[in-house]
Amino acid sequence: MTDLPAVSILENDLSDLAARAGVIVVFATPDGKLDQGARKVNSLTKKSLARLIESEAFEKAKEGDALPMSYPVGVAATKIVVVKMGRRPSAEVARKAGASVAKARGTDDALILGGSIGRMADVAYGCALRGYTFTPHKTGDQDAQGAIDVMVTQVEEVQAATDVMMAIAQGVVFTRDLTNEPANVLTTTEFANRLAEMESIGLTVEVLEEDALEELGMGSLLCVGLGSASPSKVVVMQWNGGGDEAPFALVGKGVVFDTGGISLKPAGGMEDMTMDMGGAGVVSGVMKTLALRKAKANVVGLVGLVENMPSDRATRPGDVVTSMKGDTIEVINTDAEGRLVLADVLWYAQERFKPTGVINLATLTGAIIIGLGHENAGVFSNDDQLCNRFLKAAGAEGEGAWRMPMGAAYDAKLKSRIADMKNVGGRDAGSITAAQFLQRFIKDDMPWIHLDIAGVASVKAETALAPAGATGWGVMALNRLIADTYEAE
Repeated sequence: MTDLPAVSILENDLSDLAARAGVIVVFATPDGKLDQGARKVNSLTKKSLARLIESEAFEKAKEGDALPMSYPVGVAATKIVVVKMGRRPSAEVARKAGASVAKARGTDDALILGGSIGRMADVAYGCALRGYTFTPHKTGDQDAQGAIDVMVTQVEEVQAATDVMMAIAQGVVFTRDLTNEPANVLTTTEFANRLAEMESIGLTVEVLEEDALEELGMGSLLCVGLGSASPSKVVVMQWNGGGDEAPFALVGKGVVFDTGGISLKPAGGMEDMTMDMGGAGVVSGVMKTLALRKAKANVVGLVGLVENMPSDRATRPGDVVTSMKGDTIEVINTDAEGRLVLADVLWYAQERFKPTGVINLATLTGAIIIGLGHENAGVFSNDDQLCNRFLKAAGAEGEGAWRMPMGAAYDAKLKSRIADMKNVGGRDAGSITAAQFLQRFIKDDMPWIHLDIAGVASVKAETALAPAGATGWGVMALNRLIADTYEAE
């Protein structure tokens, strides 16, 4: 896994600032006030901070922006970074400030003079997440992220908050790494192996191989991987940090590469289909976070791992398969494969674990990108309370999510002449009919959310806390949902 920078929370000590190498980060309020640390640096650098604060650049900067000064006089540091931020910032502004610092510092060591300014853990968190780069397949020496030292007046309080946030950051980075990996590296077997390694942090991990899936009757999932040499698998990850209550279930689509199968995708952009396991990546990252922070809740994460390839063995359009539930499905389009995977894993999760609720995640439809772009995931649910709780958690973490409609009227589009249902319903309302398909595999009275993350799992431009590529969207929101709703007192 990509290593996070080392973050140390230190007692406020301004005595050796002049000799400090690397990058020094200070804060100035929007109206130009400096705290003790910034005033010390201003004195050492012959009032250079004061001149910057009086400049047009500082006036135009938004709260959370960073203004770097290279090779300042009077100090050994190669750069002073001045962040425009109030003394009691919101979490969003503090994380933005951290992300701005990450871009300004590059890979150099950084000393952040936090003093008594609020939300320094969020600043460090934003800095760690935005500093992420995915480099395992680049040759030559790659610079690791330098250490982050944060000087504050209340060490224990900031340390406790930082420990939790770094556990979340590790889950986010794990998700990003999985989603960024090329398909010739992250095969179904390699994916399962990486998840099995998380037993070392306290998860119970079980890998169900194809023979077990056949015995369970997972004909819907298995039909997707028939054309691939990579074996289909289901991985079950359990975190039992609560009491005797039933777990909450997270289910992820893990198509490690999607050619579309016999319904072959166009060549242009097909390389992006390495991210079609993004839902499984998020579930894996959440489970890692819960284990690292020792969450007081019972949560089970299940991922269906397959590869969708064309071959003489591949499922054809027009084939009929039988799901674990027993319903038959006419496969009209083999490129609508994610719902075939999720159908069986959703049913298995409910049959085996009797969960208190289920959330599934999938890079499921291009239609959701047409509707919501890359700013929001599509949220479909049969339960207002669970849905509202998730939307609140996503909003608190700055992860865009928008509830989409569902309704029985859309079911007519899934009617099949020869089977219980078709796997697609046409171009119109494509993301909604996909959700309606999945709902058929949710038991009565089971609270459920389907998250279509096709537009947010991996993007071409940088986001607030991530460079271009995999974002890790959903790890923060789902972790907060578990913390706020399901953790035992």
